[in-house]
Amino acid sequence: MRTFYCRRRGAMAGVAAVLVGAALPARATDTDAVIAPIQHLIDGLLQIMKAGPATPFRQRFGMLAPVIDHAFDLAAVLQESIGASWAILPSEQQTMLTDAFRRYTVASYVNSFDGFDGQRFEIAPNTRAVGTQQVVQTQIILRSGASHALDYVMREGESGWRAVDVLADGAISRVAVQRSDFRRLLVRGGPQALADSLRSKSSDLSDGSS
Repeated sequence: MRTFYCRRRGAMAGVAAVLVGAALPARATDTDAVIAPIQHLIDGLLQIMKAGPATPFRQRFGMLAPVIDHAFDLAAVLQESIGASWAILPSEQQTMLTDAFRRYTVASYVNSFDGFDGQRFEIAPNTRAVGTQQVVQTQIILRSGASHALDYVMREGESGWRAVDVLADGAISRVAVQRSDFRRLLVRGGPQALADSLRSKSSDLSDGSS
């Protein structure tokens, strides 16, 4: 197994996502390409964790933002979180939501991985196929020896393999959690309400510096 060190604050909460498809190992020639974005993500997380709280949040945000852009297909994550109504939104509202969602996503990771404390990430050497997607399976192992699964659902696109969902404890889908929250906000106040909520959360996560 590839081993990396990481710190995790809490587990994601939400509903379980049901993944349908045959669980087959990826072809050997594809595995490294599928895993590479997650390896790059963990390298970036290590960098900001070692920088720690003594480094201003804004600086750590700037360090991690391009790593998140490389590891995730944020446009796909946002569209799947919003659902069919995305396609009918005016382009300026799509841009507004895309910018707010990116800032929120990066701020969430910077806030959660804010110091090195001896935990480690282990990435399974083989991926698991779910239809046309692949799942990169990782374990977060605490200093005590307890572990939590954190898996990344990967999809191949024009820019290569990138994550389109994260499964906490192997089943709890971040996209499913966001879908429930985002659609509630859209029904109540439309795209502006969702963008305002994402900006407010980003500010809270960064103590107002993001």
